[in-house]
Amino acid sequence: MKKRTPVSKIMTSDVITLNQTNGLETAEMLFKENNIRHIPVVSGDAIIGMLSYTDLLRISFADAVDESEHDVDTVVYEMFTIEQVMAKNLVSVSSDTTIKEVAEILSKKEFHALPVIDDGQLVGIVTTTDLINYLLEQY
Repeated sequence: MKKRTPVSKIMTSDVITLNQTNGLETAEMLFKENNIRHIPVVSGDAIIGMLSYTDLLRISFADAVDESEHDVDTVVYEMFTIEQVMAKNLVSVSSDTTIKEVAEILSKKEFHALPVIDDGQLVGIVTTTDLINYLLEQY
């Protein structure tokens, strides 16, 4: 295993984002259509938060009702904005941060994704799943 491998080797660089003006229904659709669990929230070029699928589950009954019970989610989602639900105090890394450093951060924190930011621009996202897949490739 290479000790100084940068996170840019394992991060997702084609990042799906939300705007703070999007609705939570849009967020749920993006989570499900893309089979992802974390979406950075941007305002223009700046990242202002991170929304996780778990954040949505905390405020909805998404997994507790039938797929046909779409109305329940809609009512709950209309009660909140993305800005109210997203995590705002973000920890981020740069693309040259080592995979080891990223693993240390994620192992000590209560979140499972980090935005990758270079020169104030969102260039990627790295998740615990990316780390696990990297480790599996080493064997």
